[in-house]
Amino acid sequence: MRPQDLLLPTPAGLCCKLGGFHIDPVRSVERALITHGHSDHARAGHGAVLATQETLDMMRLRYGENFAGSTQAVAYGEDIRLGGVNVKFHPAGHVLGSAQIAVSCNGMRIVASGDYKDAPDPTCAPFELVPCDVFITEATFGLPVFRHGNAADEVKKLLASVALFPERAHLVGAYSLGKAQRVIALLREAGHDAPIYLHGAMEAITYYYRSRGIPLGELRPARGVKKAELAGTITLAPPSATSDIWTRRFPDPVTAFASGWMRVRARARQGGIELPLVISDHADWDGLTTTIAATGAGEIWVTHGQEDALVHWCRSKGLAARPLDLVGYGDEDEGEGEGETQPGSQAQPKPEGSQDAGSEA
Repeated sequence: MRPQDLLLPTPAGLCCKLGGFHIDPVRSVERALITHGHSDHARAGHGAVLATQETLDMMRLRYGENFAGSTQAVAYGEDIRLGGVNVKFHPAGHVLGSAQIAVSCNGMRIVASGDYKDAPDPTCAPFELVPCDVFITEATFGLPVFRHGNAADEVKKLLASVALFPERAHLVGAYSLGKAQRVIALLREAGHDAPIYLHGAMEAITYYYRSRGIPLGELRPARGVKKAELAGTITLAPPSATSDIWTRRFPDPVTAFASGWMRVRARARQGGIELPLVISDHADWDGLTTTIAATGAGEIWVTHGQEDALVHWCRSKGLAARPLDLVGYGDEDEGEGEGETQPGSQAQPKPEGSQDAGSEA
């Protein structure tokens, strides 16, 4: 069997004709297998959706109860038979509920990794290496310049700034699914036990994380709090909100942004970011290359990101590699929830094929 007989790139996304499904389709399809809840991978309007329970719950929070015709929760490691193929979900280490999807038939195994990272994260199951014949990897940070370092050290920088400027509020721009909760958990691990404030757009997903047993400490909504009371505090907000009129409610705010893109200082300067924090939920260059080598795959398909550099690296190591040039991935949560919302409010589904305002990191 050839790999393309098992999975084939199509305008709707990766298609498995033998199994009758697509993986992370960008258009409405009859049956979709979803790797994780970010909006560039998880869209509403499919006939049937198979995903982890957490991913299904994220989709319900964002798109409402009727986001798909039917749903099926899949546990990590569970064997599923779809048509003529076997399917298994494995942890991707990206965000809560994120999965790699292994598709097998006639001795051929292809792993579609979705988005992943091999770095420690207290808010989700750790990345699981899955040996395979073909590995489909993202390349969001697929350049050697991107080496993220230790996220705990970046959080120490944030806490040092809070201690240095007790009269100022610290606003941390972070994507609403995964990044915000990881930053909060890392702050708690670093010993920060003060209340942490949330922009309204952060509340529903963050409280959901807490309901799944993720220890996040005391959380409070930022709305309605007197300006003087926010001195010396930390507030998590969507990146777009940190340059918005919303920030006027805070005393002399220090603007931070938690993202792998903060490795590029020019981006921080252009965005008016006073405190760049290099914290990413994607694998960096070393994570990508180490993972690719460890899978034992002889063929690598590269998608959404710096595809050319990673393809070149793979070929230099004697691996067959090609870019997939899939359209519609790589833009995640920055544009969501720019206005304050109540807990449990729902983001509206985007038009088919649309993208969020900025690329998750």
